[in-house]
Amino acid sequence: MLNNPISSVCQHLLTPAGLDESAITQTMNKLLHKNIDIADIYCQHLHREVWSLEDRIVKEGNHQTEQGIGIRAVSGEKTGFACTNEFSLSTLTRAANTVKNIAVRGQKCTQHQISQQKIPEYYSINNPFQSSDEKIRIKLMHLADAAARTYDKRVTQVNVSLAASHEHILICDENYRLSADIRPLVRLNITVIVEYQGKREQGHSGGGARSSLDFLSEERTVGYAEEAVRQALVNLEAKEAPAGTLPVVLGHGWPGILLHEAVGHGLEGDFNRKGTSTFSNALGQQVTSEACTVIDNGTLTRRRGSLNIDDEGNHTQETILIENGILRHYMQDRMNARLMKLPVTGNGRRESYAHLPIPRMTNTYLSPGEQTPEDIIKSVRKGLYAVNFSGGQVDITSGKFVFTASEAYLIEDGKITAPVKGATLIGDGSEVMQKISLVGNDLELDSGIGTCGKEGQNIPVGVGQPTLRIDELTIGGTQLSI
Repeated sequence: MLNNPISSVCQHLLTPAGLDESAITQTMNKLLHKNIDIADIYCQHLHREVWSLEDRIVKEGNHQTEQGIGIRAVSGEKTGFACTNEFSLSTLTRAANTVKNIAVRGQKCTQHQISQQKIPEYYSINNPFQSSDEKIRIKLMHLADAAARTYDKRVTQVNVSLAASHEHILICDENYRLSADIRPLVRLNITVIVEYQGKREQGHSGGGARSSLDFLSEERTVGYAEEAVRQALVNLEAKEAPAGTLPVVLGHGWPGILLHEAVGHGLEGDFNRKGTSTFSNALGQQVTSEACTVIDNGTLTRRRGSLNIDDEGNHTQETILIENGILRHYMQDRMNARLMKLPVTGNGRRESYAHLPIPRMTNTYLSPGEQTPEDIIKSVRKGLYAVNFSGGQVDITSGKFVFTASEAYLIEDGKITAPVKGATLIGDGSEVMQKISLVGNDLELDSGIGTCGKEGQNIPVGVGQPTLRIDELTIGGTQLSI
């Protein structure tokens, strides 16, 4: 572990191009002027591999390397930005002058020297590509395929994808604060198709972490494969979902994706500064039921959404967004925090050097309550128990959402009974959060598969929640009643 990886990152990013910290200092000197409020230089090198196996055949083994520098200057609400994949002092100087002229013209600031920032360590810097060779990665995918087919003879197709990346970043801001991070990331996805008596269904599973490929042990891999088959077999036996307004119980873990989409995005600073979120101007107000405490936490060990520092060089943190139903904070990057006169929360994130940082979630979850999952189920006479979701759509401005349940069951007289398919959950995020009456004591985070899209940028995130009861929610289905 490196408490301060700046030297290692500089050697990896700058030294091969004949650059050093003084080149970053000179570029920042060119960039800064009196009326510049925020400025940063973001250097990145990313190595990524993607492998896929379809029906026992390796279909893809893709290696990709990407590197570049993004330079930003902000004056008020006006932003100048330029990016380049060429590491040279002359290119950096031209980019800095261009950005400066876009943002503002003014008097030159006093020049400074760089200071290095120490960062916490929420994951190791192990390179996933050094912990195993290609034969081991291929063997891992074949193991997943074999485990799925062994689990049940009705499995007719297995698709496996394995992705890993190793990223170096270096950031310097207008205070000449230099920060660095080395970020590993691995993820395994498994999709299976089962067929029986003319019926055909599919299931999905997988997981990942900020870790080396050692995270994907044989035991984990087999578990993911068996879980994908289990989901497919459940849907093979499922009947059509009911339609109407019913109580809904959401299972723990991955169902937190509904919270992420329907509520989390609405708590990001840029939407609230612009007044386009349903939560705009609501700080200090009750926005959910008292049973709800919502947290964004980028400091969880090895979690997919965790970061030692965000993409502006700020420490990530645990931020209580909603506390017992009261809105306490928004998630903020530096620009929106300054314009709203609110604290920075370490949520400035970007997909790559070619993108501007914007407020984004890290690991967002609902805190546990005191109820047991069994008691929550027993409290429902007729309703739906939704365990997994396959996708959805949300309107940030209105808060309205539609989510499709990939695994769901009927609740009848306080008991989980028949599986159903084709259920969609329809509602308004803020209204639904007001109708959460019971929250379980079984908080669980997802297995490490989440990717969030916003403004064309895709980043890894985590979601989670305990089992919870929503007293009333519209269910779209093909049956009129249960």
